[in-house]
Amino acid sequence: MNRHLTNLPRLPLVLLLVALAALGAMWFLRPEAPPQGNLSGSAVGGPFTLVDETGRTVTSDSFKGQWRLMYFGFTYCPDVCPVDAAKVGAGLAAFEAANPKAGAKVQPLFVTVDPERDTPAALAEFTDNFHPRMLGLTGSREQIDAALKTFRIFASKVPGVTEGSYTYDHLAVIYLLDPEGRPVEFVAGPTATPDSVQAMLERFVA
Repeated sequence: MNRHLTNLPRLPLVLLLVALAALGAMWFLRPEAPPQGNLSGSAVGGPFTLVDETGRTVTSDSFKGQWRLMYFGFTYCPDVCPVDAAKVGAGLAAFEAANPKAGAKVQPLFVTVDPERDTPAALAEFTDNFHPRMLGLTGSREQIDAALKTFRIFASKVPGVTEGSYTYDHLAVIYLLDPEGRPVEFVAGPTATPDSVQAMLERFVA
């Protein structure tokens, strides 16, 4: 037998087991990556400056630290916008009932595409129908157009049947933005339901 080999120091078995256990703990305790949504990493969204339904100027930074459910529409809309706003409100209310602390982190926003008619007072009356914390946002035509561009929302004025009347064709989509204002997920307004809004919040908001 080779004495040089037999005299080599050996790592005690217990130390080896401790080392393996530590590696295993590091593996299982490593931080999990947040779930990825269908908008994660996209260019949707960004800074904006608008006016809320109290007449206060707000920016994207005004909502920093809050998750945001954002929908673009207009209060004169005869069908789609009220229905979609109701879905947002009902989905959030169900999420709040099941997860009060997480629900309090979500700010629902209704951004008008029609600032000429949607004054702060008109928005306040409209949003109160759907959720007590839903906040309407308006602004100058330039501010709204800038927000539409930032959030990739198509909106086009369509003349009505009577002189001076009009409506809007626009993209109906419900966005979820994270507390830094980054896009996370969207659901299309026509196919959304309160359940799908609630499920989206349950997936991402903790």
